[in-house]
Amino acid sequence: MAETWTIGVDVGGTFTDLCAIESASGRIALNKVSSTPANPAEAIIAGLDALAEKAGFDLGDVRAIGHGTTVATNALIQRTGAKVAMVTTRNFRDLVEIGRQIRPKMYDLKADFPPPLAPRHLRFEVDERIGADGAVVEPLDMASVDAVIESLRAEQVEAVAIAFLFAYLNPAHEQAVKARLVAALPGVAVSASSDVMPEFREYERSSTTLLNAYLQPAFAQYMHTLQAEVATRSPKSSLGVNQSSGGLMSVGTAREFPIRTAMSGPAAGANGAIHTAMQSGVANVITFDVGGTSADVALIRNRSIGLAFDRDVADFPVRMPMVDINTVGAGGGSLAWFDRDGLMKVGPASAGARPGPACYGRGGDQATVTDANVVLGRLSTSGLLGGDMSLDVEASFRVVGRVAGQLGCTVETAARGILDVMAANMVRAIRAISVERGHDPRDFVLMPFGGAGPLHAEACARALGIAQILVPLSPGILCAQGLLVAGRSESLVRSQRIALTPAAGPTLEALAEEMRREADQWFEAEAIPANERSATLVADMRYISQNYELQIPVTGALTDLETLRQSFFEAHARAYGFFNADDPVEVMALRLTPQGARPEIGSPPGRATASRVPQPKSRRPVWFSGSQALDTPVYDRDDLAAGTELTGPAVIDQFDSTLLLFPGDLVRVDGARNILITRGETEL
Repeated sequence: MAETWTIGVDVGGTFTDLCAIESASGRIALNKVSSTPANPAEAIIAGLDALAEKAGFDLGDVRAIGHGTTVATNALIQRTGAKVAMVTTRNFRDLVEIGRQIRPKMYDLKADFPPPLAPRHLRFEVDERIGADGAVVEPLDMASVDAVIESLRAEQVEAVAIAFLFAYLNPAHEQAVKARLVAALPGVAVSASSDVMPEFREYERSSTTLLNAYLQPAFAQYMHTLQAEVATRSPKSSLGVNQSSGGLMSVGTAREFPIRTAMSGPAAGANGAIHTAMQSGVANVITFDVGGTSADVALIRNRSIGLAFDRDVADFPVRMPMVDINTVGAGGGSLAWFDRDGLMKVGPASAGARPGPACYGRGGDQATVTDANVVLGRLSTSGLLGGDMSLDVEASFRVVGRVAGQLGCTVETAARGILDVMAANMVRAIRAISVERGHDPRDFVLMPFGGAGPLHAEACARALGIAQILVPLSPGILCAQGLLVAGRSESLVRSQRIALTPAAGPTLEALAEEMRREADQWFEAEAIPANERSATLVADMRYISQNYELQIPVTGALTDLETLRQSFFEAHARAYGFFNADDPVEVMALRLTPQGARPEIGSPPGRATASRVPQPKSRRPVWFSGSQALDTPVYDRDDLAAGTELTGPAVIDQFDSTLLLFPGDLVRVDGARNILITRGETEL
């Protein structure tokens, strides 16, 4: 039988989500299992086996698996990476500790950045020097390299990061040292900055390379184990790992550059959101992904999301292309607690997967957002995951009751207070990527997803004045579904400071041609058919003396400098409200992104019994904003056919999430079976 199934697997902090689609029929199969943080591969393999059994297909019929992972991010947060050392230019070993000399918290004089992952006694120097023009100032002294190798061997390090001054212009010294270390220290992972991030800004380049080396040993083992298990069950499938910029990379690339997966899961969610927006004919959305531990928000304009190149991951600076997402510690497992001022706070601490919220019955004894939703009747008392995961309602009332006792109010009022605080946290995150960047959120549609997103969309939309909410067909699995529509991609860069004078054209074109040749090699290595190949070229540009660059798409010839300059002026006016046509401009880098075509998937067929006039499967009292619970109809989402129209209040249950409709909300199920809500209260 031909391989007809494609699977997306997204590993989250609480659940591991799986989504499979059969290419011929469009049939979709979903599964959701508890994550196994100690060994994420266990949950993935168990989820794949259960998914195949549940949907009635053979894993041998799978042609591709896309994987979004949190392993790298969790290793950084928990500091569980390798014993790592650093090798750098003489007199520069303290660069990663000195950093930018800014405070992490403006008003906290005692707060400090985390210490470097390589302590000072594991940061070594060698004699060499490349100048700012890429020329050799001081030749590489191999005797100093050999002395460092002896120290590394004595320290029994597991990984080494190499970051030399100006190596992005001339990588010869770094590559020579890397070759020497690999030969002398078999089994030790080695990362060179000229491979990991060949760009200017020494601190960020050194930090990113150090993080990559720190992650390499454990991540390589994880990838090896996962690949072996997948090959056993599905020998004909290709396994791709989602990277922070939104495209899939090979397992071999992931082993070498694990830092590229720092935003793997959220990037998959952005892919899924764009696909959903295209299905429903919506161009501008604010995404709102609420899981068990955190909420990720992003702004999508004209069905595309921007990239950020400077991010902090677990408080460490990383310079890599990543989808532009803002994350806040607010999820279904976020804990309610009282600060020293006596005020209730929610998050960022979370109950996680183990023990989880009290209602999970796994030993949780503190009130969480999920427990508050149970108290208010917003979650089904029959449990989650289609009833496969039962809920202990009494436990939720017990832990939220303790919060109510401390606040001196009813348990329902305390539960609403928990949700209000959580909503305020999420609204701040949305404002950071919209209002604070000059975008009016009222011009966008809010798209909630993740297991908890649809439950909290109304509160956030009301606070922001957003009139419409678009809920995907499978909101709790959207990150996994986003992996189904992700194509292979690579990120290439040439960093060089080039003033935009008439002499710049040939230099820019030569750099671009280098990357095009490298892209052709990548296309061949990835076996991407010629008719599915594409590439986008972007120039990082700024005014001379500016400290930050704008990414300017290059659509014409790089020798057409005037068009490039005008594009920069237009982008500068959009970003900052002005431009000066007389100030000199410079290019700091060229970026080429070769990519394969995105797979196309249609809308799965609905249940045969679905109706445009569905009947509620039950009714239950639900607390909204009034002083009394309302007798509320509960619908099964699979019973809602395309064209269905409903009016709130209502609860819509489904396998992977729960959608809450407030009184007066108008609902329409569109042709892709996504739900468009027009809020009943659209006050601004």
